[in-house]
Amino acid sequence: MTDSRSDAPRGIPRVQLPGDARLDTLAVREGLPPSAWGENSEALFLTSSFVQPDAATAARRFANEEDAFIYSRFTNPTVTMFERRLAALEGAEACVGTASGMSAILLLGMGLLKTGDHVICSRSVFGSTIRLFAGEFGKFGVETTFVSQTDPDEWRRALKPNTKLLFAESPTNPLTEVCDIRALSAIAKDAGAWLAVDNCFCSPALQRPMAYGADLVIHSGTKYLDGQGRVIAGALCASEQLVNDKFTPVMRSAGMSLSAFNAWVVLKGLETLSIRMEAQSARALQLGAWLETQEQVERVFYPGLKSHPQHALAMAQQSAGGAVVSFIVRGQAEGGPALARSNAFHVIDSTQICSITANLGDTKTTITHPSSTSHGRMTEEQREAAGITQGVIRVAMGLDHIEDIKADLLRGFSTLSQ
Repeated sequence: MTDSRSDAPRGIPRVQLPGDARLDTLAVREGLPPSAWGENSEALFLTSSFVQPDAATAARRFANEEDAFIYSRFTNPTVTMFERRLAALEGAEACVGTASGMSAILLLGMGLLKTGDHVICSRSVFGSTIRLFAGEFGKFGVETTFVSQTDPDEWRRALKPNTKLLFAESPTNPLTEVCDIRALSAIAKDAGAWLAVDNCFCSPALQRPMAYGADLVIHSGTKYLDGQGRVIAGALCASEQLVNDKFTPVMRSAGMSLSAFNAWVVLKGLETLSIRMEAQSARALQLGAWLETQEQVERVFYPGLKSHPQHALAMAQQSAGGAVVSFIVRGQAEGGPALARSNAFHVIDSTQICSITANLGDTKTTITHPSSTSHGRMTEEQREAAGITQGVIRVAMGLDHIEDIKADLLRGFSTLSQ
């Protein structure tokens, strides 16, 4: 986290990189210069506090008059390295690392919103995000209107004089709906509001929302940024002014902090981000195309397929379709939600390779039933509004061989009751 005041002393040095360094280079180089020991791999600073040279310097630093490391709740070299690297990848001025993706959204709300404010949010976002806006923020007098992910006119009609924030995921979890970031940015700017985009599914390797007008970008670093299912982490990317004036003061007081160890793990994950996303997206595209040929599958959701309703928009905003493929298994039409759920469970339980877990972004392919896991705390009405029926299965493609994953799913498809 940096101090944007031009007269503030700059006590934390930066890595000296060419101004035109590309994303892949930034992913392995941006951060802090090596210490006096000249380490090539980023150092892990496991310390709660930092010794100050004298009382007067300590006073200046605690007053935010001098840029330095003070206390690991809000300043730590390893966390700073992660923040600088992710900010560079997203094309943002600054970043705040947080304890989880949900804590990044909590920090967003605590930093920008107050009683009487209004939020417009896609009704297709992650279930916990819906609960946070509708429930926890609602307790403190923040009103949220949920709208169609894909209809900018509905977002515009939902505007109120007190609208302060528009919030979207793109693509969404689990149905991979894509929003028009440029259109939402224009709506937000006309209303004097901020646009925040959760970029978890794509990561900056495939999409950079700020290039299309987003003001803030949210990440669950637990997913693709880490990439191997090891730690919980989150981040909020924004301008230096927002980070310094709105979010750092909340972080200092509330402490939804990213640990140095978790930051270090995600830093190492960022080094292989673009390679992993390219490989996993290619496998996901093959899986989606194959699923469309299976008679036991009613519908496939994947932005990289031409059958996806927002395929053209997705390919304009993203460099690939991403690694998540969702589909509806047969059963809803024949026997309603109960049969659809039973069939979905059967397909999931028949797998021998896929990991049955609601996490995603791992190098291991994961499979889950969103209605009963990631979106299980939503009401049935909320799930139906978002299109998350009992027959939906989400597969987050890892680096397993694609033919093994096809065979894994066929175990269930071939034994579904007729």
